[in-house]
Amino acid sequence: MTAHLDGEIRDGRHHMQVRVYYEDTDFSGIVYHANYLRYMERGRTNHLRLMGAEQQVLFEQTETDGAGFAFVVRSMHLDFLKPARMDDVLDVVTWPVAVKGASIMLAQEVRRGDDVLVKAEVRVAFISGGRAQPIPKSIRQLMKADLVS
Repeated sequence: MTAHLDGEIRDGRHHMQVRVYYEDTDFSGIVYHANYLRYMERGRTNHLRLMGAEQQVLFEQTETDGAGFAFVVRSMHLDFLKPARMDDVLDVVTWPVAVKGASIMLAQEVRRGDDVLVKAEVRVAFISGGRAQPIPKSIRQLMKADLVS
């Protein structure tokens, strides 16, 4: 069972814990900035998985019949507010902000307890055949059901 690995959805927000390991830190002992991108990618992927939209299945559909979709990051804005350190347990929180024709705007935060360490706004586009395509109705409905203000 991998449910605990994928995190959980509470109050319309996906929460996933990650522990900071030595390999995640730079020479000064704080998390190297690029590793926050990895944590947030895992958060987005697991959020979709828990909603029933697994990226691997969509990718395989694209390869076999050309009718599948893939998710790509179109843009990302990050604010690094406070550092994380080795052995910290972080909460990666993800939630949809806006669902449009071919993209979804997600908000993400990396937290340590009550402290917000990193904030991000991520626009994810849906593509098929190398071009942006309308989001499938089933996924659009799932995401709109979870919109949090």
